[in-house]
Amino acid sequence: MGKLKPEYQWLLPAALDSVAPKRRSTRDWVIDVICFVLGYGFTLLATIDLLRPHPTVVPEWEGAPAWLIWLDFAVGTVAALGLWWRRGRWLVPLAVFCTLVSLFAVAAGITCLIVLFTVAVHRRFAVMVVFAGGAMVTNAVFPLIRPEGERPYWETMAWGTVFIVIVCLWGMVVRSRRQLVLSLRDRAERAESEQQLRVAQARSLERNRIAREMHDVLAHRISLLSLHAGALEIRPDAAPQDVATAAGVIRASAHQALQDLREVIGVLRADGPEGAPEPPQPTLGALPALADESRSAGVKVRLDVRIEPTSVPDGTGRTAYRIVQEGLTNARKHAPGATVEVAVDGSAGDGLTIDIRNPWPIINPPVAIPGTGTGLIGLTERATLAGGRLKHGRTADNQFALTAWLPWPP
Repeated sequence: MGKLKPEYQWLLPAALDSVAPKRRSTRDWVIDVICFVLGYGFTLLATIDLLRPHPTVVPEWEGAPAWLIWLDFAVGTVAALGLWWRRGRWLVPLAVFCTLVSLFAVAAGITCLIVLFTVAVHRRFAVMVVFAGGAMVTNAVFPLIRPEGERPYWETMAWGTVFIVIVCLWGMVVRSRRQLVLSLRDRAERAESEQQLRVAQARSLERNRIAREMHDVLAHRISLLSLHAGALEIRPDAAPQDVATAAGVIRASAHQALQDLREVIGVLRADGPEGAPEPPQPTLGALPALADESRSAGVKVRLDVRIEPTSVPDGTGRTAYRIVQEGLTNARKHAPGATVEVAVDGSAGDGLTIDIRNPWPIINPPVAIPGTGTGLIGLTERATLAGGRLKHGRTADNQFALTAWLPWPP
């Protein structure tokens, strides 16, 4: 049976009523053969016994004419043949037929019980109650039409009631078990589907995170390239040594940018090992190298890290590193030549604070470095996703301040 959405789970019991198997399995054939043999076999035995002058198996129904016995045999045969179609849409008509003939038929007794059991298994409780009630009524009328020798009326009706109740309860147990199996199977399939969806979502979120980090990385690298290229453009008469140094920095930055881009493209194209960290994954321990790289490009950086980088969780450290990296990139773009002060402080439980400041630019830079305009927006989103907050803007002492707070669990 296919998967059902949660809002349609209440239809599951009804689905058993309207959906019939398209093809019988080997088990179904075996059960149908057994039911037919039991039903029609009892019809033959009961007819033979009724035709005997002096029955020895069960007491005789005295006064039964021959035509009634042969009619009993005929309807028992029809009912037994109907057992082959009891699994489909003919079950209800067959049950109605068996209910009517059970008013007088003896030979169709076992067949009628099998049909009632099938109704209890394949139909809703309300439908089963209707046919069970009909069986109770015919069970009460039958001893009046065909009294059973010296056996009292109430005894005959009581035994019939016991058989009807047992068959109905047995069918309800079988139906409940089938519903439980279907429900557990559907729940397992849905859980597996949801697990696959969660894995796909986690992979997509991880790749988006990598792409966001690569924006920061490439913006940092390309800003270095643009800064040095601009310096060469505005100083064509620079000393050969300075030109060679700038060209070396440009070459190294371009090589590193291509290397980072190659790594992230490889990650986005192929799934990595389960649980393996995706490069690049720098943390607070890489801040000195980041500051040295900016200093080599001519940026004045004052780095003040007042905590032990290894004590900060990796996730918080990565977010802090990206904030500092974007802050230095923005300073190079909008305030070239200014001194950038970076302070990192905090403690476990109180959180991690990053403060980046540089003088507010007085004039426009001689060589404008293009940007996407979404760097600070991306940093704010990154800090918010990490459970922190970020502020930026001009201060009262004419400085541009970028301040972030990140949670640091105790």
